[in-house]
Amino acid sequence: MSPALPPTAGQTVGPFFGYALPYDRDSELVPPGHPRAVRLSGRVIDGAGQPVPDALLELWQPDEAGSVVRQEGSLRRDGWTFTGWGRASTDDTGTYTFTTLKPGAEPGKAGFFLITLFARGLPNRLFTRAYLPQDAAVLDSDPLLSSLPEPERATLISRADEGGFRFDIVMQGEGETVFLRYPGH
Repeated sequence: MSPALPPTAGQTVGPFFGYALPYDRDSELVPPGHPRAVRLSGRVIDGAGQPVPDALLELWQPDEAGSVVRQEGSLRRDGWTFTGWGRASTDDTGTYTFTTLKPGAEPGKAGFFLITLFARGLPNRLFTRAYLPQDAAVLDSDPLLSSLPEPERATLISRADEGGFRFDIVMQGEGETVFLRYPGH
């Protein structure tokens, strides 16, 4: 067995997200007309308070029962199979939108969407979570949320809006969204 090698330094990539990675219905984890479809949308804002017009977000989530989906074919939308994964680009105003299902949660945890953010100037992708706005007791029981001070915790909770949830991502500065680090990243 070979020893673990040190990671290679990240390099800034893009901005090619808007034309190289999108595919048909990439942001539709379920069709917009699905009876339980919800919208997750928001804006990506840079440290100067300006929209990021060429970011790419990936959404990962469990199904409505809280189970991680193991269905193949995320890139081939068939109109009825929920795969738990999608991709959306931001527009000129920094806005993104996903059509999906409300994620379920494991016992003792709050429901959330896992978001991966790629943007110009980032040497590596960023990870965050968009928790559903729920009863305070449910949010307090979540291990990650309960470990954060209130101002940081608030950056991870989406807001209910017409048709779904709104979750703005502030990349740095006042109100900066909490970003996560996973083992091996």
